[in-house]
Amino acid sequence: MHPIAAPKTNPALAAALTLAASAFAAGTTLLAKALGTGTLGPALHPLQISHGRFLFAFIGFATAAMILRPQIERIHWGLHIGRSTLGWGGVTLMFAAAAFIPLSDATAISFLNPVVGMLLAIPFLGEKIGPWRWGSAALAFCGAMILTRPGTGALELGAVLALCAAVAMGGELIFIKKLTGRERPFQILLINNAIGLAISTAAAAFVWQVPTVAQWAALAGIGLLMASAQTCFINAMRLADASFVAPFFYATLAFAALYDALVFSVLPDVVSWVGAGVILTAAAILVWREGRNRPTP
Repeated sequence: MHPIAAPKTNPALAAALTLAASAFAAGTTLLAKALGTGTLGPALHPLQISHGRFLFAFIGFATAAMILRPQIERIHWGLHIGRSTLGWGGVTLMFAAAAFIPLSDATAISFLNPVVGMLLAIPFLGEKIGPWRWGSAALAFCGAMILTRPGTGALELGAVLALCAAVAMGGELIFIKKLTGRERPFQILLINNAIGLAISTAAAAFVWQVPTVAQWAALAGIGLLMASAQTCFINAMRLADASFVAPFFYATLAFAALYDALVFSVLPDVVSWVGAGVILTAAAILVWREGRNRPTP
């Protein structure tokens, strides 16, 4: 079977979809922190929180599959297992980090994953990274580093967990890009969440405790928000190079800060504003540059 036909590139739409994915992803981390810190009842273990994420996301995609009846074609199991394993590991580590350090710090450190993804795209995807992309990625990286507040004790257990999460999620980007050239988005998402559910179920069995009603609601929210984020992101990856799409995920920081302000009345300080501004500037430069380079129809 030949690879499916690649859609026409559309950097603007890819950027918009990635920003939407960022908003949804930030929501999952916020709910995970509430679950992991005992806000909604006895604190749940990160392994159980990630299990809820995969459980409810899979329920959502399975329900859609029963309605849409999509054709499941050739499955590239090796790529799916690699992607799902890294994705499960990254999500679990991120949820664990959010319980140890401030949400903004965990989010900022996790922003290293697009840089990891961009670097891995060179040897594994054969993508060419021009000076504008290198510059924008470096600028975004500097913004993330500003937000880690070096010298203030950020590099503790939570920060190490967030860093490991970033590496895992950066590696996942490569598997996602490879899969988008071989299988359709819905098939990728359905299989990914099925495998993730199997892995997370086995892991959560060792730490399981009965959630409260509020915790069940939050777990369902995490799963559905993550399913929405995945849907947006997987389609964005089909519309532009991974090295272009990845830096836009830095917008998750802005959404996390907004949610903190609205839900917990936690307002960003000057450092947060500066770091977020640097990151968003880097993303804006990419949009402008890609728009200029896009061939006229």
